[in-house]
Amino acid sequence: MSHDLVIRQGNIIDGSGTDPIVGDIAIDGDVITEVGDVSGKGTREINAEGHAVTPGFMDLHTHLDAQIGWDPMMTSISWHGVTTALMGNCSVCFAPVRPDGHRFLAEMMESVEDIPRETILEGLPWDWESYGEYLDSVEKNKPGINVAGMVGHSALRYYVMGERGVDENPTTEETKQMAAIAAESIRQGAIGFSTNRLRAHKLPDGRVIPGTLAPMEEVIEINKAVGAEGGILQVIPNTPGVNREVFDYEMELFEQAMLTGGNRLLFSSTTDTYGDQPSLLESYDRCVGKMHQNGLPVFGTTVPRRGGNLSGLKNSYFFSTQTWDQLRAMPFSERLAAIRDEEFRNKLISEAQGNEKCDALAKRLCWLGAGESPKYTRDLEDNLYNEAKKQNKCGAELWLERMLESNGETMFHAPFFNMEYEKTYELLSRDWIVPGLGDAGAHVTSICDSGWSSFYLGHWVRDTGRIPLPEAIRKMTSLPATVLGLNDRGVIGQGMKADVNVIDMERVAERHPQISDDFPCGASRLLQKAMGYRATVCNGEVILEDDEHTGGRGGIILGGGKRAH
Repeated sequence: MSHDLVIRQGNIIDGSGTDPIVGDIAIDGDVITEVGDVSGKGTREINAEGHAVTPGFMDLHTHLDAQIGWDPMMTSISWHGVTTALMGNCSVCFAPVRPDGHRFLAEMMESVEDIPRETILEGLPWDWESYGEYLDSVEKNKPGINVAGMVGHSALRYYVMGERGVDENPTTEETKQMAAIAAESIRQGAIGFSTNRLRAHKLPDGRVIPGTLAPMEEVIEINKAVGAEGGILQVIPNTPGVNREVFDYEMELFEQAMLTGGNRLLFSSTTDTYGDQPSLLESYDRCVGKMHQNGLPVFGTTVPRRGGNLSGLKNSYFFSTQTWDQLRAMPFSERLAAIRDEEFRNKLISEAQGNEKCDALAKRLCWLGAGESPKYTRDLEDNLYNEAKKQNKCGAELWLERMLESNGETMFHAPFFNMEYEKTYELLSRDWIVPGLGDAGAHVTSICDSGWSSFYLGHWVRDTGRIPLPEAIRKMTSLPATVLGLNDRGVIGQGMKADVNVIDMERVAERHPQISDDFPCGASRLLQKAMGYRATVCNGEVILEDDEHTGGRGGIILGGGKRAH
């Protein structure tokens, strides 16, 4: 018997958490038809000997809602073994929307997620009003990997209440309207509903985005309608750095919503606290543990390394003085020429010397190095300020030297969450935590954590050995499939959908982040490729081979209602 594709003699880690087996996988159409010893030949065959063969990874926290309109391969995550992306997180999305609401949603996305508004307005076709029509538009563009989308609370509020949705609470009738539209969105193909509680997410005028301060009754009413249709609830909580009373209120809100909605909850989780606030790990264990004891399916997602800003000559995250701001206003080619000019460079250095703000930034910057892969695991004391001090220089002077040595290509990392690796490991070890939170598609010129899956495998599995490979794969495949309610993905088995990775575990890693000017309107963004991916298959189509895209696009829309699988 012949097959469309056979992957031969790989170390199959099937996603269930069980030990690997050496064997073959046969794929016909978009389905795995045999696992084990496949005797039939494949029209195409991939030699996986010595490599890990896994289900495709799932990224449960992206903001690719705009980028997918002009980049159907959803880079950077499709370079890192991801075959399913969840969009619409944090309450921000682009539907439902009336024609007079396009600019509001674009400006909100720019303010919250740092995606240029004009890029959004010009780059998207805006040929939809309902959330289902938005998904139809995405589908027409034939995505490279699978997409699941959530309808956002902010868009719902603005659609129903207009400008009043920012500052006022809805009437009882308006709450019912939002609940009905959310339910209809699930029937049209959304996989869930997202809401924001984080006060830092603001509109351009400084007000928090619609729904952030919504009363408990509103969230419960909407989620009840969503849960009745089988949709999930996603929340970004107002928990980092808050006191116990606020934390407990947030968790009580989640619990009440879940009790009435009867659905699954996914929330963003980090490890960092501020000042004398209680440990978030202790608070998570207490509150999430209580919900689990009550039988509520609650899950969190966290990035498996330090997350934060990137600093380099090609983006604008660097020192700020009068002359540094002049440098910031230049295009890259002029910046490089300017720092090569000794007189201009000395002016930059002199203004930064003894400048408290410049020193403060230098203390946060850790060089990513000049090796094949970026180094995210430096001790936080191994920063630009201390390195420069050893050489009797200021941080800005050493920063400029590194830029000159690399022709402006090198980058520094300025982490600001999940700062302590031991705490991150403890959080990753919780059964209810899914690795992710890379924010793909957002903060496009300052943050690039999209390669989290490659770091997770390279650092936690291979380099430190602290997380066994079968468990790591389970956390990136069958566990997120459970969160999303997908019964036909996340495990390698006969009859399952053919989302598969072939990975060289000796090589898998992130490559250095780079700046590209490939967004609509010539806008810049960070991207990050990977190494060690022999192949990625999405619904039976090989979309990546030897770390490069093949041109194949195998993705479909995964969701509720008419798109349920």
